[in-house]
Amino acid sequence: MTTNGTKAETGAIDRYPPPERCREIQLHKLNEVLAVAKKRPFYANRLGDVSLPLESLERLSELPLLSKDDLLCEQRGRPAKIFDAAPGDYIRMHQTSGSKGWPMPIRDTAADWRWWIDCWQYVLDAAEVTAADVAMMAFSFGPFIGFWTANDALVHRGALVVPGGGMSSEARLRMIQDHRCTVVCCTPTYALHLAGVAIENGIDLAASSVRVVIVAGEPGGSVPAVRGRIESTWGARVVDHSGASEVGAWGFGDADGQGLHVIETEFIAERLRFDEAHLLGTPADDGDEAELVLTNLGRHGGPAIRYRTGDMVRGFRHHDLPCPFLWLRGGVLGRADDMLIVRGVNVFPSSVEAVIREVEPSGEYRVTVTRREQMDQLKVEIETTPEKVRALAGHLRDRLAMRIEAVAADAGSLPRFEAKARRWIDNRQEST
Repeated sequence: MTTNGTKAETGAIDRYPPPERCREIQLHKLNEVLAVAKKRPFYANRLGDVSLPLESLERLSELPLLSKDDLLCEQRGRPAKIFDAAPGDYIRMHQTSGSKGWPMPIRDTAADWRWWIDCWQYVLDAAEVTAADVAMMAFSFGPFIGFWTANDALVHRGALVVPGGGMSSEARLRMIQDHRCTVVCCTPTYALHLAGVAIENGIDLAASSVRVVIVAGEPGGSVPAVRGRIESTWGARVVDHSGASEVGAWGFGDADGQGLHVIETEFIAERLRFDEAHLLGTPADDGDEAELVLTNLGRHGGPAIRYRTGDMVRGFRHHDLPCPFLWLRGGVLGRADDMLIVRGVNVFPSSVEAVIREVEPSGEYRVTVTRREQMDQLKVEIETTPEKVRALAGHLRDRLAMRIEAVAADAGSLPRFEAKARRWIDNRQEST
């Protein structure tokens, strides 16, 4: 099955098998992962009573769930607990944010790194990237893993890669022009920021050679208002991607930009609903909002088995899209741990951003969460005109059925971000 018109060009094997064949592949790879994991310290106790091989995928639900708290070590600098192969087996080290005040290192073997690159090929398929492309990595390369894997995947595909680390936004825009880049990789926030800098410098991005912007790190690529703004200012198609340092590069955007597909040949996806009565989770039906739980199938140096990603999704097993994989409409809707209940209403940051971007497509903003009389309150600061602020307040009230304070901020007064934006400030613990 050809889903994006590029597999024949890249010589790829059939990466998009039909559902029944996909389940066979998953079960085979799952048993390989479990056989490796059971011999290692972290999973020895967790899987000690499990009889292998599993005869069906349904038995996966009998295994314990894995959370980020389970991965964290008490000592700073120690890798997440699942990376417990011999130290000499690993060739790559990156890190993600931790929950104990310090970053959490992650490690990959040479085989794991090849697996990451293989997963990224689905994203590049969706973006129709070929060896003729020139790709700008508009990202300051640091310990974050996402764009390191993207860089190597592009090299593997044969594209010419232009590194953009350590540059100003103006310098990156000049590099895009000078080298006639056709692909740009960055976060949605930074794509919008670059568009604003281009306008300030008289650069017409829509007239550039860029034909596709691959975005990751935030939900914006599947938020219609954000996606539409990026596409209109760049004159280019947006392809969304989602992944997690602990799990891998698990998702790629559908052809219409309405959501994400899970790479089911490399991940087993569960959609579970959790509440006080169901601490182990109950399976969600198609279209139900649920937390995404993933098992990676190719990272033997750090297998994540039934990992609670914290990503809230609305998944559809049954759909009529060309790609047969599980489809998540709207991509990642928000985080299970950052969902707010404001005066009885469930609010996700992506929902607020969608309304903001309808009124002010490119202005920087910040949302502050406080608590007054045991109730969560939201305040939106945004760099725009008073007229648009009044319109925004009205739209937020109409769409979210609540009153949210909106105020105008001076141009350039709010923080800018190259990587994942941190626009939500939670001051609830400080509120009275």
